[in-house]
Amino acid sequence: MTVNLTGNDLTFEQLFEVSLHGAAASLTSEARARMLASRAVIERIVAAETTAYGVNTGFGDLAEVRISPDQIRTLQVNLVRSHACGVGAPLSEVETRAIVLLRANALAKGLSGVRPAVVEVLCAMLKHRVHPVIPSQGSVGASGDLAPLAHLAQVLIGEGEAVFNAQRTGGGEALRKAGIAPLVLEAKEGISLLNGTQGMLALLSLALPEAQILIDTADVAAALSLDALRGSPAAFDPRIAEARPYPGHATTSRNLLRMNRGSQIRESHRPTDRDPRVQDAYSMRCTPQVHGAVRDAWNAVRAIAEIELNSATDNPLVFVAPDGPAGTGDVISGGNFHGQPLAMAADQLAVALATLGGISERRTEHMTNPHTSLLPAFLTNAPGLNSGFMIAQVTAAALASENKALAAPHSVDSIPTSGGQEDYVSMGMSAARRLRPMLDNLRRILAIEILAACQGIDFHAPLNTGGEALKAHALLRNISAHVEADRSLAADIEAVAVQIADEVFSELLK
Repeated sequence: MTVNLTGNDLTFEQLFEVSLHGAAASLTSEARARMLASRAVIERIVAAETTAYGVNTGFGDLAEVRISPDQIRTLQVNLVRSHACGVGAPLSEVETRAIVLLRANALAKGLSGVRPAVVEVLCAMLKHRVHPVIPSQGSVGASGDLAPLAHLAQVLIGEGEAVFNAQRTGGGEALRKAGIAPLVLEAKEGISLLNGTQGMLALLSLALPEAQILIDTADVAAALSLDALRGSPAAFDPRIAEARPYPGHATTSRNLLRMNRGSQIRESHRPTDRDPRVQDAYSMRCTPQVHGAVRDAWNAVRAIAEIELNSATDNPLVFVAPDGPAGTGDVISGGNFHGQPLAMAADQLAVALATLGGISERRTEHMTNPHTSLLPAFLTNAPGLNSGFMIAQVTAAALASENKALAAPHSVDSIPTSGGQEDYVSMGMSAARRLRPMLDNLRRILAIEILAACQGIDFHAPLNTGGEALKAHALLRNISAHVEADRSLAADIEAVAVQIADEVFSELLK
């Protein structure tokens, strides 16, 4: 499969094909024509020696320094070299491929004034799997992700480091082995490669499908917990959802009702002297409101990332005069490189992930707590001799608390850079980068809840849970046996987490 880049209609599905499945990309003829038209504007400016930021001036706080025509190429190379100051663990191959594709698509839009050759080299790197080594730290999300994109740009010009054929080597050597000629940067091409939000956008976009799987899995886990705790489905009545019509609320209510429909456990339970409860705890009764808010937040984040997929985010931008002679137009300096929309979106998704983990841990605590569960203490037949799920709940608590700390907002944590020129920055890259550990933590929190809920349901035998929930129970029991006596649950948690990632549980809702 080859993704044809126009700069205007890249989809998430295409992004995932390239980043996750190794698809190639190519520049369309329409995009090439637009790029040539905007390039002509830059070449006219260079020939006329007209001052234009990023074309023949310094950068950032050095924007007032004029660069002579014979130094323009050196200026672009120096820019790439000086900005390649990233540190920390390199981004993964998947993340790197996503960044390369997104940068190529943004330049293909034809508003950057670079030659088609720049995009063609990026596409060749994707095709031949030349993956730049991009350190994950060093971006404040101001003029975009400067340091990460500089490490990408280094490889285009035959410098830096890259991974080719599973070997880490010099960027020039990787290009040579792949049969790709290094790019010789012309006016404005260095800054166009560096200014952009593609680092944070790649990480945020890649988090979205994983987050969606976990949101659906959380509904399945909650349905199992509800039956293990003999909770009431009354709170999921569609009339309640209609009275406060958030789309996510309605979706989660439907999921919970469908999962537990036909439950013998529920039908056997009515208020008695032994169980005088009239209402369930919020972590069960308010599941639609909480999970639903997470669903709605996910949709809002996706909408922002979708706009960014096909946006021009470098600076300055080149606007060709629609009715003028070739090479006429405007070069306008603005701030589309600023990552604030994505930083705030990543913060919103982080809060959503922490929320799901927090309410899941509370349901697990209810099931393991003999004062609230009406089940054997810590879900074991011989409490005292056995600790059962006591420490599994502690692990869930530890992960949930870690996610709460990780969910602290990044988008309000500005710090001035570049001599005060970049005096308000987004921190969008770090906002997106912390989503990976949060997703991993949440996956394990949900794995613990599913394990505990199925253990609780087992104590209600011979009564069965609902028809769809019973399928989830069977899937779990194919992975992890009922805990008869104490054993380490670490391997069980990891095995269930893997199945969650593989959509085994979330598929039940489709």
